Amino acid sequence: MTQDTKKKPDDADEERKATIKSYRQRFQTYDRLPETGRDREDILAEMQEMASLEEARWREGYASGSVYNGDQEHIDFLNRAYAINSQSNPLHTDLWPSAIKFESEIVSMTAKMLGADKSGAEAGTPEEICGVVSSGGSESIQLAMKSYRDYARDKKGNTEPEMIVPITAHAAFDKASQYFGIKILHIPVADDYRADVAATEKAITDNTIVIVGSAPPFPHGLIDPIEELSELARARGIGFHTDACLGGFVLPWAEKLGYDVPPFDFRLPGVTSMSADTHKFGYAAKGTSVVLYRGHELRHYQYFTTTEWPGGLYCSPSFAGSRPGALSAACWAAMVSIGEQGYMDATRRILEAAAKIKKGIAEIPELQVIGDPLFVIAFESKEMDIYKIMDAMTERGWSLNGLYKPACVHLCTTLRHTQPGVAERLIEDLKASVAYVKANPSTQGRLAPIYGMANTLPDRGVIADMLRNYMDGWYRL
Repeated sequence: MTQDTKKKPDDADEERKATIKSYRQRFQTYDRLPETGRDREDILAEMQEMASLEEARWREGYASGSVYNGDQEHIDFLNRAYAINSQSNPLHTDLWPSAIKFESEIVSMTAKMLGADKSGAEAGTPEEICGVVSSGGSESIQLAMKSYRDYARDKKGNTEPEMIVPITAHAAFDKASQYFGIKILHIPVADDYRADVAATEKAITDNTIVIVGSAPPFPHGLIDPIEELSELARARGIGFHTDACLGGFVLPWAEKLGYDVPPFDFRLPGVTSMSADTHKFGYAAKGTSVVLYRGHELRHYQYFTTTEWPGGLYCSPSFAGSRPGALSAACWAAMVSIGEQGYMDATRRILEAAAKIKKGIAEIPELQVIGDPLFVIAFESKEMDIYKIMDAMTERGWSLNGLYKPACVHLCTTLRHTQPGVAERLIEDLKASVAYVKANPSTQGRLAPIYGMANTLPDRGVIADMLRNYMDGWYRL
C-alpha cells in the first residue's frame, strides 16, 4: 500500500459522516417529538433553505447522473401531478382505480418501447410481454431474480439455484443473492470490458436459473453482448435478464437516431425479462421503475398472495404493500407529456453532449476514455492517481463517480450536461485538475485516500465494516 492509501478505515468513516451530517450546526435537531408542533410555514421555509443549499451543483450540471432532467417547468409539472394524487395507494384498487390505469399503461408503454411489438408474443397470449411498476431499479432486479428462483424451484425442483452475473452488473444482483439465497457466479469481462461470453458458457451448470447482461452496466457504460449471452440461455432453457435500468429509456431512441446500438431487448428471443428505470432517463420523479417478463407465468412467481390470513384475502405484485400511487401518477404524466418525439430529442441532446465530453477527455494526454461508450463515460489514467484528479474536481464543485477494477472515474451524461457551456466547463476543469495533481503529487485530498484504500486493501471485510458503520451514521444524531 502506498503512502497515499494508508488512511485508516475509521478516519475515512469520520470524514464521510461529517459530510452527511453537515446540517447539525445549522438547523435544530430533534431526538424526540417537540412538545408543541412547529408552525407549518416555518417548517417549509427551513426545508426550502436546505433545498436551496443542495440544488446548485445538480442544477448547474456538476453532478454525474443523480438528477436526469431537472428542468424547473418539468419539476413543477411532476409536483402538481404528485399533489393531485398524494393520497392514492395502489393497494386499495377499489378506492383508486386511477392508480391501476397509470401503472398498466406505464408497463405497456415501456414494453412497446423495448421491443414487445417485435417479440413474436402477441398481447393477450401467455407469452405476452408483461410486467409491474416497482420502486426503483434495485427492486426491479430483485423481483426478477426472486421470480426465477421460485419458478426453477417449482418447475424444475431446483433447490440450489445459481445465477451468472458479470462483475460489472449492478450491485442489486448481489443483494438479490444475499436476500433470496441464490448462489451468484461472477464472470469476468473481456478485454473490451464487456461480459465474457466464453466464461459465461463455462459457468453454466444444471443449477443455473438465469444469466444476466447489462445495457449498459453502470461502471463503464459499455453494452454487454446481449445477443450472444441470451442465445446461450435460450439454447439451454435458462432465463436471461437484460438490466436496462440505465439505458432502457436511451438506447431505443439512440438506435432510431442512427447510433450503433446492438440488440438488447425483447426482439431477441432469448431475453425473458428486463428492468428499465422510469425515474432515470424516463424523467419521472424518483421512486419508479419497470420490470418486464416474457409471459404471465414467470410474472406470477413475483406476486405475493395469501388466502388464510384472518384479515382477509391479501395480494401484492411487488415487495411493498401500501405504495405511493402519486409516484406512479407522476411517472405516467411524465411519459405521456414527453412522448416519443420528446424522448428522441432528449436523447439526441445527451449523446451530442457526451460526444463532446468524450472528445475533450481524449485530448488530455494523461487521461484515457475506457472503450467507446454512448453516454456513461469512464476514464482512467495510466500515469497518475485518478482518485486525486477526482478530488481536485470535487474541489471545483463536481460530483463524479469513483470506480474500481480498474481505478477510474465516470460521468453519466444527462440533460443537465446539455446546458450551454457545461461540457466545456467540465473539460477545462479536468485539465486544471490534472495540472494541479501533476504539480502537487503528494496531495492527499479528501476522497483519494478512501478510494485508494478501498481499491487496494485485500481484506474486503474491513471495507464492508466501514460501509456498515457509515450507514449507522445515517441514523445517528
